[in-house]
Amino acid sequence: MTYDNITKAIFISRPNRFIAKVRLFDIQEENAKEETVHVKNTGRCKELLIPGCTVYLEKSNNPNRKTLYDLIAVEKDSAQGTKLFNIDSQAPNKVVLEWLKKQDYSLIKPEFTFGKSRFDFYLEKIDEKTGKTEKILMEVKGCTLEIDGIGYFPDAPTERGVKHLNELAAAISEGYKGILAFVIQMEGVFEVRPNRKTHPEFAEALEKAKVSGVEVLFLHCTVRPDFLEIK
Repeated sequence: MTYDNITKAIFISRPNRFIAKVRLFDIQEENAKEETVHVKNTGRCKELLIPGCTVYLEKSNNPNRKTLYDLIAVEKDSAQGTKLFNIDSQAPNKVVLEWLKKQDYSLIKPEFTFGKSRFDFYLEKIDEKTGKTEKILMEVKGCTLEIDGIGYFPDAPTERGVKHLNELAAAISEGYKGILAFVIQMEGVFEVRPNRKTHPEFAEALEKAKVSGVEVLFLHCTVRPDFLEIK
């Protein structure tokens, strides 16, 4: 997926989970101005959104919006150098849909209700050997938390995530295949582990789901200020 009208800025503060204060870059530093922007991620992101860090904004085409920009990406300094993180919580489903369309599924249906949950995708695939239709439920999670080269999820407790894992495990007993797909929204990270310290219940639910047969995918991405795509 590609973003339009990308602007570079310096992060100042985050008064609440929906908005941030930034200073827009300008050719002349004295003309740089402060702007209130929408943060496209309600997670904590406290290890990323540090005062003084570089962020990237997408300018809205709607001049009547209260906030003219969306904060979508942030740079993080590490021992390996500066790394770019896409923190747009709407991006994982969009890039997964683009990726799924390149695979050999005979049906792709977003937002599928099963039991008491709504999963991100319902998929069907024809088994070439048997001719039978494989029915698949896929739940997508975006990973933006990295510690020492390892991705972790979640960065805040997610009861909804636990519910989805339990429903995926239950679906397997009814003949479905269950997939949990982690979209890794940074480069150089190749696996995601449960963030047991932040939400032990999610870690436990993930282990039980894997024992039940839920498959876990780690989807590595190409990340640029104006671009995100699954490799």
